[in-house]
Amino acid sequence: MQIQSLYQSFKRYRTLRTDVISSLPIVILMPHSACNCRCVMCDIWKDNQNLRQLMEDDVRGLLATLKKFGTRQVVMSGGEALLNPKFFRLCEILHDQNIKISVLSTGLALKKNAEQILRWVDDVVVSLDGNEAIHDRIRNIPQAYQKLKEGVQAIKAIQPEFKITGRSVIHKVNFRHWPSIIDSAKEIALDQISFLPADVSSHAFNREILWSEPRQHDILVDEAELPELSAVLDDVIRNYRRELESRFIAESPERLRKIRDYYGAFYKHNPFPYKQCNAPWVSTVIEADGTVRPCFFHPPIGNIKDSSLEEILNSTETIRFRKQLDIGTDSTCVRCVCYLNLKPGADI
Repeated sequence: MQIQSLYQSFKRYRTLRTDVISSLPIVILMPHSACNCRCVMCDIWKDNQNLRQLMEDDVRGLLATLKKFGTRQVVMSGGEALLNPKFFRLCEILHDQNIKISVLSTGLALKKNAEQILRWVDDVVVSLDGNEAIHDRIRNIPQAYQKLKEGVQAIKAIQPEFKITGRSVIHKVNFRHWPSIIDSAKEIALDQISFLPADVSSHAFNREILWSEPRQHDILVDEAELPELSAVLDDVIRNYRRELESRFIAESPERLRKIRDYYGAFYKHNPFPYKQCNAPWVSTVIEADGTVRPCFFHPPIGNIKDSSLEEILNSTETIRFRKQLDIGTDSTCVRCVCYLNLKPGADI
């Protein structure tokens, strides 16, 4: 087992040095293109009528590449992954290959799928936007908070130790309610909560046309609101010291302050926070129609309907993309809100 682990670490190191994928620890799949929420900071739901979803044969077609590259974790994203009627069959196919399954979910469908989730899924990450009133307002779904809470409690009632964490996007609509997000995470019985700023400037989240400046400012913290954001953040760091020390809040105080810096950068108060990210070298994203991206935010590099995943990831064009990608200067990377930095020896 130790020899195998060392071999995988070597392959990851070689990938980072050569820009040729020989190890792919993480794969993000989008099993279903639609979403069951109508969030103010996301456009995925606006294309719900054009349904696309991954089928069993699509996932089976990935297995040779996943095995060759030693994939350890598949993250089911979306849209809402649980809307795929064959979702748990897809999980079964992957679990047969000893691949860990994580699910990113709105939480609305957790309760009715609780037993299947416990059978086929290793952990769940839910979206949480605030207390009940704020969460429902941002999700634009009646009783979204209550359904999320009932779903988490249904799973925990069967298996209390099952890991369910929360992810919260901090933006104009909810930054003043930051403390209530932490309190709500406790009330719902989440194991952890993490925070990130809102993406307003990329083609991610089904934005075929980039948001106009007025649309961006529906979500961006205004320049005049930056001092208030700083004050709220200072209160969180001061009043939730225990939650920070115990890692109930996933980020350190320094990481949390980068959320304020991110919004400050839009008004040239400071540079965008620097990120150490190697997502295009250690992961890939496969969308519901088979489109492959190096990460959520960069343009497509192929489609699994046309070529194998290995051929796509190691095509001449894609290798050149990785060789030329400078995380510190690339305009997409500089403004990215969500990044991954997986070291060769990481336990995944």
